Amino acid sequence: MVGNNLPASIVGPLLAIESSCDETAVAILAPDGRIMAEHVLSQFADHAPFGGVVPEIAARAHLSHLPALVSHALAEAGLTTADLGAVAATTGPGLIGGLLVGAGFGKGLALAAGRPFIAVNHLEGHALTARLPGLVPGGVAFPYLLLLLSGGHCQCVAVDGVGRYRRLGGTIDDAVGEAFDKVAKLLGLPLPGGPGIERLAALGDAKAFPFPRPLAGRAGCDFSFSGLKTAVAQAVGALPVGAIPHATAADIAASFQAAVVDVLVDRAGQALKMLPQATALVVAGGVAANQAIRAALHGLAARQRIALVAPPLRYCGDNAVMIGWAALERLHAGLAQDGHDQRPQPRWPLTALSGSPENVSGI
Repeated sequence: MVGNNLPASIVGPLLAIESSCDETAVAILAPDGRIMAEHVLSQFADHAPFGGVVPEIAARAHLSHLPALVSHALAEAGLTTADLGAVAATTGPGLIGGLLVGAGFGKGLALAAGRPFIAVNHLEGHALTARLPGLVPGGVAFPYLLLLLSGGHCQCVAVDGVGRYRRLGGTIDDAVGEAFDKVAKLLGLPLPGGPGIERLAALGDAKAFPFPRPLAGRAGCDFSFSGLKTAVAQAVGALPVGAIPHATAADIAASFQAAVVDVLVDRAGQALKMLPQATALVVAGGVAANQAIRAALHGLAARQRIALVAPPLRYCGDNAVMIGWAALERLHAGLAQDGHDQRPQPRWPLTALSGSPENVSGI
């Protein structure tokens, strides 16, 4: 039953499943966190004709591909389900259809094998990725500042320990990844928009368009990208009717990206003032793969004389390795609970894991 604590360790590898959005992912981790197998199947081609993720299509794709991915991962690791020590799966937040498929499959597998099932918060997976074995010697020490950047989330979080999170600030409108997607659509680029914007921006003049830097210089560390998105839309709308010249599109992309970078650096700097004891600045989530953002945050961290920690690019987006690692962290901390009865939750803030206030920014 939910609420019964599991042992602080498991005998045998842990199989993890991630299906919160449009990527079906499976990984197998040894009890010490060593990665034994990992697979990620993107659904990009399924959703591309619709200009965004269609929840029903995503759920059906997870249902179709998950059994084979699990079989491939077990074969790659040289294991059978009888060799597993536990099963973990993302149980929220995310698209409810995908969560139901992944969590349901994981629970069924765990029941059939007579193994524990661990329900994992997707955001906690991102939050603890910086502590993956081998990324930082000895692991990033608590507390650290997490800058979580993705298509659905944009927030600054104080990570005080496993299961202990304080939201310092977050977006009041669009997430940063959502802003990238909307600008990419305006410029006729495919989704997800981040990679295309980054490539196009490398060819443009970042000073060509004086786009705003919303909330920059304000107290606290909340974000806003709606006004920036609107400014880009107005710039595109002011162009002559027809295809946008490539050079102009590159200038818009570069100017937009520069504005985003400035906002993120400003907001992260404010958050570091709110958490002076931070041992590191950690950036995670799909947008953390952007090299201009990484470089700017590295400069901020250097000025603050702390480390910038960013996961390898393959672990920025949704993946099952981070879900498995979060499950192991909770096990080792004595926080993992039997999750067989836990229902998938489309909304599940990090702060709910520790019962802390949703926002302590004062804004």
